[in-house]
Amino acid sequence: MMHERVPKLLVAAALLVAAACGGSNGAPPVAVPSLATNHARAPLGAPVEMTYRFQVAPDAAIDGDYRVLVHFVDADDELMWTDDHDPPTPTSAWRPGQTVEYTRTMFLPVYPYLGEATIQIGLYDAASGRRLPLAGADNGQRAYDVATVELLPEKDAIFVVYGKGWHVSELSPQNDLEEWRWTEQQAQVSFRNPGRDVTLYLQLDGRPDLFGGKQQVSLVIGGQVIDSFTLETMDRVLHKVQIPGAALGVGDVVEMTVATDQAFVPSERGGVDSRQLGVRVFHLYVQ
Repeated sequence: MMHERVPKLLVAAALLVAAACGGSNGAPPVAVPSLATNHARAPLGAPVEMTYRFQVAPDAAIDGDYRVLVHFVDADDELMWTDDHDPPTPTSAWRPGQTVEYTRTMFLPVYPYLGEATIQIGLYDAASGRRLPLAGADNGQRAYDVATVELLPEKDAIFVVYGKGWHVSELSPQNDLEEWRWTEQQAQVSFRNPGRDVTLYLQLDGRPDLFGGKQQVSLVIGGQVIDSFTLETMDRVLHKVQIPGAALGVGDVVEMTVATDQAFVPSERGGVDSRQLGVRVFHLYVQ
């Protein structure tokens, strides 16, 4: 998404000031990066809405598609984790003087660190690793400090208990901070009833390709379907549901079922896994 919110003269002035202060190795910055989060403090494991903004320089000429570097570093400037990604609008389509803005949801990893984390942004070429100069506080490697977030203990979140119908959690062989759980066709979770409206974050994928291209997912509380949606690709998706307090019931604990209309057993399809599998859940968070 692109906006013309900031007058071009102000953008140019900001870039000239940054360049006068040294820039990155004397090269003119191609943009002014900034980042806004919806929470300044958040428990480990929590979702954080991150709004990225790049004010493109009036004379910028970006020579290709670059990825956005996102580094979270601790108080000693040690890298903890990354959230590098391709921007929704490729950088080759960014135009001089434009403001490019978009929002992504990321889940804070459950990492052995509490306290303030600094978020750094950059732009880099995936093939060569080359980074573009930006305006701002550079760490010396064209990664620029743009925001901070205070990491709180997990106990500050609403604790979710996985009950019947969930398989044991599995870790990604490529990233030990990424894990998931497969459901059976129906899987129960429970959490303390906060007595007010909540937002449910559910990040998952499935195998709709095995069922004619569609796999229906329903969320059920007290026998009532509070939400349902359809998976039509194997891509991971983030589904957000606003649940009114009245739908949570009057008990101290909320019991919810994640149900799919179709499940499969890999061993019945030529595989070796004999489990019944519904959907693969990466994050289920109640806020």
